[in-house]
Amino acid sequence: RRMAQTMEERAMATERPHGFDFDLCNRNAWLEKQGLKQLKPWSTGTTIAGVVFKDGVVLGADTRSTAGETVADKNCEKIHYIAPNIYCCGAGTAADTENVTGMISSQLELHKFRTGRESRVVTALTLLKSHLFRYQGYVSAALVLGGFDCKGPHLFTVFPHGSTDSLPFCTMGSGSLNAMAVYEQSYKEDMTKEEAMELTKRAIRAGIFNDLGSGSNVDLCVITADGVEYMRNMDMPNPRTFTAVPAPFKVGSTTVLKHKVLPLEQSVTITTTEEEEQGGGESMDTS
Repeated sequence: RRMAQTMEERAMATERPHGFDFDLCNRNAWLEKQGLKQLKPWSTGTTIAGVVFKDGVVLGADTRSTAGETVADKNCEKIHYIAPNIYCCGAGTAADTENVTGMISSQLELHKFRTGRESRVVTALTLLKSHLFRYQGYVSAALVLGGFDCKGPHLFTVFPHGSTDSLPFCTMGSGSLNAMAVYEQSYKEDMTKEEAMELTKRAIRAGIFNDLGSGSNVDLCVITADGVEYMRNMDMPNPRTFTAVPAPFKVGSTTVLKHKVLPLEQSVTITTTEEEEQGGGESMDTS
């Protein structure tokens, strides 16, 4: 009995107190004092959006790619092919979004060959969220998935940790709040194709002009039962107004300190032979 009491006392002594545990915070503070710099999170630097209208789905994205504070690409593609009836907008790390969507596209193609049926949007959604959940957010891919299948138009958001939403309109990326403000103000049910395209274009433009990580042009992708219409650079709100080639300097812009002229002398001697005289030809010898 005494031994049982001793073991119980030891267990109580080693039991952690209830509530929050700040051991990692104390560790991080100690590491920072030792000179270790804390890693800073990077912004996704993108505005992507989508909306469901009466006959299909419209997806939109900007075309700016950033590397920290530097614009790496002014006209990149952020709307990725998944299947003939499914496309996906990607925000986050460019390598992650391109490779994840490419991998899911390949799996859907094999699934289509095996079943002999058209790919469904919910199948792509399940493959995407299962893959992202497996990596617990370390694959930085925030996606807007849209498509049209036998059940009609569909629009989903997929977060990097694997959670998903099904919404009539959605936005993702660092400019998502600006685009969402436009959607919430002007969205209505049963919109026409032209109304949905104009609304999505305005939403992406809001991200371009109000988010430093978004910019350049507007890409749209319209998915209906009749097919897909992918419009690259359908709106260019920031056209280049200057030429990249500098104008030549005017003569006299730079002061001439000294100059020297070297005369070039050249003598030309023409010689002819009897054969050339008979044939009517001549040869030239320069020296």
